[in-house]
Amino acid sequence: MPTSDVEGKDWSLDLFLEHRPDTVTDIGPGRGTYAWLMRPRHQGTWWTAVEIHQPYIDRYGLHLQYDEVHHLDARDAPGHLFDRDLVIAGDVLEHMPAEDAIALLYRITQAGARHLLVSLPIIYAPQGEVDGNPHEAHVHHWNAADMDHVLGGLGGTVQARHGHTLGCWWWSR
Repeated sequence: MPTSDVEGKDWSLDLFLEHRPDTVTDIGPGRGTYAWLMRPRHQGTWWTAVEIHQPYIDRYGLHLQYDEVHHLDARDAPGHLFDRDLVIAGDVLEHMPAEDAIALLYRITQAGARHLLVSLPIIYAPQGEVDGNPHEAHVHHWNAADMDHVLGGLGGTVQARHGHTLGCWWWSR
């Protein structure tokens, strides 16, 4: 779905406000949940959206919420879009094979991201196509320990919050 569970959003907002990034790339923003939550709290941040599903760009007015909107698959995105103070992968990594998600996280950190926010379901949550969007299908079901391991292997430091439904991680260079 183009939205996310509220679990972990307050924790994510607190870390956003602590670090106050000047540049953000939001991968798979859907309705723009993170821009709506964070952008009003830290003015002047340049927000970039990377959205795979073209209809969401118009339906949710992403051009009004983001300074820059790219219609493309994050796995194919040019590296400069990840050379940001913060890259958000909010409820998006479960929509691709685990190997692709891990490769994407590696690319993001290698491209220069200073911080990385990851949020995803840590329970078995089957989901197929939603509202005509085949990219909404859950392809891999993560558990908290698996993502702890993946992000821990990227170097840097990792803070994590494991909720009942979602896990949230803040990786820093």
